[in-house]
Amino acid sequence: MNAPHVAIVILNWNGRRFLEQFLPSVLQTTYAKYEVIVADNSSTDDSLLFLEKEYPSVRIIRLKQNYGFAKGYNEALKQVQADYYMLLNSDVEVVADWLQPMVALLEANPRIAACQPKLLSFQHKNLFEYAGAAGGWVDHYGYPFSKGRVFETCEEDKGQYDQQEPVFWASGAALFIRPAVFHAMKGFDEYFFAHMEEIDLCWRIQLAGHEVYSCPASVVYHVGGGTLPQGNPRKTFLNFRNNHIMLYKNLGWWARVRVIPYRFCLDLVSGAKGLLGGNGRYLLAILRAHIAFLGWLFFHQRKSVFPASRKGHIHGMLNGNVVWQYFIKKKTRFSEIVNHSL
Repeated sequence: MNAPHVAIVILNWNGRRFLEQFLPSVLQTTYAKYEVIVADNSSTDDSLLFLEKEYPSVRIIRLKQNYGFAKGYNEALKQVQADYYMLLNSDVEVVADWLQPMVALLEANPRIAACQPKLLSFQHKNLFEYAGAAGGWVDHYGYPFSKGRVFETCEEDKGQYDQQEPVFWASGAALFIRPAVFHAMKGFDEYFFAHMEEIDLCWRIQLAGHEVYSCPASVVYHVGGGTLPQGNPRKTFLNFRNNHIMLYKNLGWWARVRVIPYRFCLDLVSGAKGLLGGNGRYLLAILRAHIAFLGWLFFHQRKSVFPASRKGHIHGMLNGNVVWQYFIKKKTRFSEIVNHSL
């Protein structure tokens, strides 16, 4: 039986240093049938000159401008034919046999549309990495967390989350997905630009009747924060704005009425805490995000991608508030919060 063809697509924007450091590990992949593609978001550094000189076998897709993560991938993947897409951040180190477990998982179960490997920290390889750890969850109010990472706490990997099982979302840092499903869902919501777009996509995938899985038999190491570091006001703005848009799009109308005003209040409490701690820019970014969400709600909904259907069963949603569990009850590990709440 012929091995399915996997396209490893790396979205790049001024990331020559990451390509130089991590592309060699990707090119040492031992899977039988793959190609490496760099989709460039109109970089102004020497990324493309470096690739052309050092890695002429790597296919380059030149995008006309910096489309961000969402539209950047949407535009690039229109030009890629493969049995599977592997969307990979440029700041990820992989091991040689990382693709095989994910291919095997999706080949064995046609209901699974997407999965992610176990993400560990590149700097501290015994710790889970912020951007997805061993698979993503959300709580009832839209707060994302992961198996191995809750808010700023990243657990040590001791094999405690090595179960291959359904999750709510797979990390955009290393997202393995069926092309037919990606395109049927109309890809990422381009209005997001960046941040939360993979969670929104995975929510729509589940609502359409597919499943999203963790595949911890595959392991990669992620630097994280390569484009916008934690605490950056632009990142705060995008995360809060996009989270509210995601909630509105994917929740039923009654859940919207209950959840979104409550989230506004929780956001403002978080912003006030930041202000008291001397970080006024954090509160300002949240307020701008709320205003931008209302602007989207009244004027720009048509620019977004809504669920194709709402018939699917949802995995990986906590029936409760992770903020309460983490900050008030001091439960910092995923296993404490989920097992306590089930």
